[in-house]
Amino acid sequence: MKSDRFNCASEADVEIVAKAFVSEMEMPGIILLQGQMGAGKTTFVKAFCKALGSADEVSSPTFSLVNQYRSGNGTVIYHFDCYRMKSDEEAYDIGMEEYLSARAWCLIEWPDVIRELLPAEYIEISIDFQGLERTIQWNLPAAKKK
Repeated sequence: MKSDRFNCASEADVEIVAKAFVSEMEMPGIILLQGQMGAGKTTFVKAFCKALGSADEVSSPTFSLVNQYRSGNGTVIYHFDCYRMKSDEEAYDIGMEEYLSARAWCLIEWPDVIRELLPAEYIEISIDFQGLERTIQWNLPAAKKK
């Protein structure tokens, strides 16, 4: 398993890190985003979408639960925010199983509530922050590396 850890002092740094992440990934995949409120999970999703060539406006799906974007080559990117979900039953109600089984990118903020629904293979990214600096870290299994 390969582990990467980056310190970011600005959104431009987050964009560099997202490009590095995308360059290591097979497409598509399920990505779990862990971090405290305000850590920069949605900021990372914006940078990730940009790294994939998306021209879509990326915003937090806190109230809609899921937003859909397209990469530059047309691949679907689903962005979930499970913060307001109280049970995996709510995830079933929005069709989470279908989203997770689609050949699409699935980026999931606050994934712990739906852990039971997740397939065996996913990548977990942790984002920590102190002041204005973020630390972004992930572990890629050998099978997921390009």
